[in-house]
Amino acid sequence: MQDSEIAKRGLVLLGCGKMGSAMLEGWLARGLPSGSVWVTDPYPSDWLSAQGVHLNEPLPANPAIVLVAVKPQMMAEALPSLQALGNGETLFLSVAAGVTIANYEAILGAETPIIRAMPNTPAAIGQGITAIAGNTRATSHHMDMSQDLLSAVGEVVRLDNEGQIDAVTGVSGSGPAYVFHMIECLAAAGEAQGLAPEMAMKLAQATVAGAGALAQQSDESAAQLRRNVTSPNGTTQAGLEVLMKDDGGLPDLIKATVAAATDRSKELANG
Repeated sequence: MQDSEIAKRGLVLLGCGKMGSAMLEGWLARGLPSGSVWVTDPYPSDWLSAQGVHLNEPLPANPAIVLVAVKPQMMAEALPSLQALGNGETLFLSVAAGVTIANYEAILGAETPIIRAMPNTPAAIGQGITAIAGNTRATSHHMDMSQDLLSAVGEVVRLDNEGQIDAVTGVSGSGPAYVFHMIECLAAAGEAQGLAPEMAMKLAQATVAGAGALAQQSDESAAQLRRNVTSPNGTTQAGLEVLMKDDGGLPDLIKATVAAATDRSKELANG
């Protein structure tokens, strides 16, 4: 952990479910002392209880950061207890979906440094991608600190403004579910062509995982990788002609899918 300020002043983790546990495991592995971490969670796991952190104890007076990782419906109950840390030097970093910076400012005070983050579920295995945006009180140092913390569970990108969070939700936040559904559909299609269910699912899972890893590691664009696989008049071209058709093909379907998720994210944020 490059930022000794966190080790000295302390980090408060509010909520330690799958996402919180994955982050905490990453921080401890990178050298953050367990004695510098305070965790508040009503139902701590056996793993959490064994980490040597301050568990459900009184919080430090001026921690470097409070990371909010409780479910949105628990927010109203959890945050008021932290009001004493608002309008001060403590940075609030939220990974709670649908809770806006304005929501936090209303509870904690407008002078509170706040950064909102949108991670996704592959963060639970250190393969996530998280987008962050801060309020006017969040300094470049705060952004660096947040990026360092969140990089423990995957890549981090910085947004120009909080308004882009809804689109991020539609693409990467909800996106893993789209990909899981594609795996389901690919496996079902394999079954329809005569493969055993277990074999079809294994082929679908490995194909999606391998293609994603290749796309991420290659210097070539996704479009070029697609072209590399597509021999003229071959099997791949035959399949892609169905998938890429102008009317009702995958481009239209995915565009509508992401738009629907983005619109719903906006609705939820607006109450």
